[in-house]
Order: sequence, then structure tokens, then C-alpha cells
Amino acid sequence: MKRQKMSRPISRSGRFAREVDAEVMQFTQSVSFDYRLWPYDIVGSLAHAAMLRKVGLLTAREESAIRRGLMAIANDIEAGRFRWREELEDVHMNIEAALTQRVPAAAKLHTGRSRNDQVALDLRLWLRTQTYRVAAEIMGLQRALVQVAENHADVPIPGYTHLQRAQPVSLAHHLLAYVEMLERDAGRFWDAMHRADECPLGAGALAGSTLPLDREFVARKLGFVDDQGRPRLTRNSMDAVSDRDFAVEFCAAAALLAVHLSRLAEDLILWSSAEFNFIRISDAFTTGSSLMPQKKNPDVAELIRGKSGRVAGNLVALLMLLKGLPLTYNRDLQEDKERLFDSADTVRACLRLMRAMLPHVTVNRAACEAAASDPALLATDLAEHLVLNGMPFRKAHHVVGALVALAEKLGKPLNQLTLAEAQSVDPALDRQALATLDLKRSLARRNLPGAPGSKGVARQIAWWKKRLSP
Repeated sequence: MKRQKMSRPISRSGRFAREVDAEVMQFTQSVSFDYRLWPYDIVGSLAHAAMLRKVGLLTAREESAIRRGLMAIANDIEAGRFRWREELEDVHMNIEAALTQRVPAAAKLHTGRSRNDQVALDLRLWLRTQTYRVAAEIMGLQRALVQVAENHADVPIPGYTHLQRAQPVSLAHHLLAYVEMLERDAGRFWDAMHRADECPLGAGALAGSTLPLDREFVARKLGFVDDQGRPRLTRNSMDAVSDRDFAVEFCAAAALLAVHLSRLAEDLILWSSAEFNFIRISDAFTTGSSLMPQKKNPDVAELIRGKSGRVAGNLVALLMLLKGLPLTYNRDLQEDKERLFDSADTVRACLRLMRAMLPHVTVNRAACEAAASDPALLATDLAEHLVLNGMPFRKAHHVVGALVALAEKLGKPLNQLTLAEAQSVDPALDRQALATLDLKRSLARRNLPGAPGSKGVARQIAWWKKRLSP
């Protein structure tokens, strides 16, 4: 953004006899970050001008001149020719001042409008765009996860609780868990957008206007309509200019999305370590050490994990910003934008990088199979076999626990105990019972809905591919 440093303080309005101190002006300016709202500010101004013409507060010629002027400013901004002036404080005044220099009729554009309802409108329009963009990024990552899952549908890995090996699953089933999380994330963004999708323009500073404004006309122009095409308007002018719930909800959805990305990153980091050795991440997404030549660090995954903290922090910052504000608008609300912008930028970057990295992850099938082949992972299968043969589960749990203890005492894997050794624990541990300690048999039998059985996973992959198809 090109910015012109202010040379001196300027007068604020006829109400004030003294100019603002230069340091105060620097402290209070927001154009250094809210300039990003310019497309929405111009779109909102175009709709407002059209409405003013409709109700007779602008002539057709004046509205046409204002429209041409706004489009010329938009072209200048896109081309990098526009000078953002910090002494004009924010994006709204910068655009209005530039327009007024070009179009005398622009002095009428602010009729019936306050910067309070103007910025509320701009933020809601910005959030609408960002929701579509984040949702598209989420879907892209989901597709990448489903593709990796499909490519490795038959690769078993241990499932973990407390970061201890628990029961066998497939790598595909593990990855599809993140697809489910991301689907909920997308739903939260859409839910938040629905509540934000109301037009606040016409609320004025806080009490509407005595002018014959047509709020419904503006709402339709800007796409604030329900499924039947009826305009959706904010219902209380005081709430309209002070409400930032939509910003909080967006940041809350972003924070939980960032947490899910952090968990996925943590799995990739663990799996790429020498202790796990389940995967290898491409050199394009790793870095070396300035001291240790052998190192290959999963920096992209670590940064995704780390950036989740700032996104969660943005949510807390917004909540603290709002918690003590009396109605209606307060200048504190200027602080909402950097938190909102940063959350959107950060989660979108993390989604893009995670999506780009996944196709460049190589799975070490042998290491995965070796880890999943630990017969201790099938202890629950053995207990469930005893249950099917009439033993109460609590007793079966105790019997298998005693068998595991015996195997540890003898230094043997669970599936290498002799029949005599097993039956020294309980006679019910016959050859048929010990035969359940087989990885492929275990996975084949896990076909309850939502379980990691091969048939169920294949169905889930097919379902997700259809759902996520362009």
C-alpha cells in the first residue's frame, strides 16, 4: 500500500477550534491496515449513491458522476497509483476525499450515512468474501487428505490414546478423522456468515436518519437477501453499529480450525521422527540445521502448529476488546480489524501450505505395518472374543490383562505364548481365542458404521470423493 506521510495535523471539523496533534493523529489512524476494505467501501458507496438517487437526494447526473469517480478510484487503487494519506485517518475518508476532489457532487455522498454504519457494512461484506475463500481452502485440504487416504487405504498403523499404542486402525481412517473435523469447521464459518449477512447501512451513527432512506433497496443491491430474495436488515440501529459478534464468530471458527490444523501438523511431526518413521516429508517442505548437517526439520508443520496460538490469541483479544464497551460505537472497535484480518490471513496460509505439503509426504509402509503388528494392540479383540463365548466383559478384561502381564514377564509377544502358558491364566484361552491375535483379521472385522474396517473405510473414501467433487 502506498501511503503519504502527513506533514502536519489537520482540522477535524467546524466543531473544533484546535488541530489534532500530529502524534495523536498517528496513534489514531487506521488506514495503514483498514485500506484492505477499499473494494467493499466502494461497493457500499455505489449502492448508497444509487439509493440516494432513488429517493431524490441525488440527481441522476450526480449519481452517474459519483459512480464514474468511484470506479476511477478503484482502478487507481488496483494499479497502485492511489495515495493513501494517514492524516485522513481511515479508508473511508481517504476514498471520500479523493472522490470529492474529482466530483463536486461527492459532497452529498455521505448524506444519511455515518462511518459507524459504513465500517459495519464494509466488515460484513469483507467477511462474506473471506468465508467463501476459507471454505474453498478447507475443501482443497479435505481433497488432499482423501487422496492420501485412498492411496494408502490398506496401510495399517497403531491408533493411540495417551500417545500409547492402543488398537490397530488404517492410515486412511486416521486421515479421514481430520476430514471430518474440517467439515465441521466449514459449517461453523457458514453459520457465522449467515448471522453476519444482514445489512447495517441506514443505522447511521446509532439512531438511523430522518431522511427517507430506502434500506431494503441497499440490502438488495448488496446481496443481503434470504433464500426467497427478501432483504435482510439489522433490526436495531444501536446494535447495528456496535455489533461485532460476526467478527468474534469468524475468529472463533478460525481458532478451532487452527487447532485442528495444529493437531494434524503434530501427527505429521511425530510420524516423521526417527522414533516413528511412518512418513518422510519432502525436502521442499523441510529445512536443515545451521549446526547439525544430518538434520531435516519439519518446519512447515511446526509453523502451522505454532501459528494456531496467534489465531486463538486473536479470538481472546476480540472478546476482551468487547467485554466492557457501553452502547453504541466506541473507538475501541478500531482494534477489531487487525485481529480479524490476521486470523483470516493465517488460517488461509496454513490451509494452503498443508494442502501443498500432503502430496509430497511419502509413507513408510514397512514401518507402519511393523508398528501395527504389535499383538498387544489386539488385546481388546481377545477380550471381546471371550465375551462372545459367554464371559462377562469385566472378567474378560481381567483375564486378558493377566495374559499380557504373563507375556511381559516371560519376555514374549502376546501371540507367541504357548497354549499351555495361555491356559495357565484361564482355560477359556484356547486355540480359537489365541487365533484372534491376527492384525488382518482384526481390521477385517471392524465394520461397524464409523469403524476402521477396510470395507467401511473404502465406503467413506468414496462418499467423501463424491461430496468434495468440483
